[in-house]
Amino acid sequence: MRKSRFTEAQIRSILGQADSGAAIRDLALQHGVSVPTLYNWRARYGGAESAEAARILQLQVENSELKRLCAEQTLEVRALKKIIARLPGRATLA
Repeated sequence: MRKSRFTEAQIRSILGQADSGAAIRDLALQHGVSVPTLYNWRARYGGAESAEAARILQLQVENSELKRLCAEQTLEVRALKKIIARLPGRATLA
């Protein structure tokens, strides 16, 4: 996932301005983002409490780490299968 150029605190500040009555289009122009980006941020961060948002971020980081570990193990398994297949007298593994 691509890292945002805005921190979570900055996004929440921008969304706070929108909640205060600022026009979405004006905020988008002011901060150099698209209107759909602001609506996506609102959907993602708008209703979440800070503890809940922190937990979501923690789960996203954990998920990325688990995906990386899974990919590494898959590569190791494939490499080991290739080595075993080259051993004399061993049946070929799928």
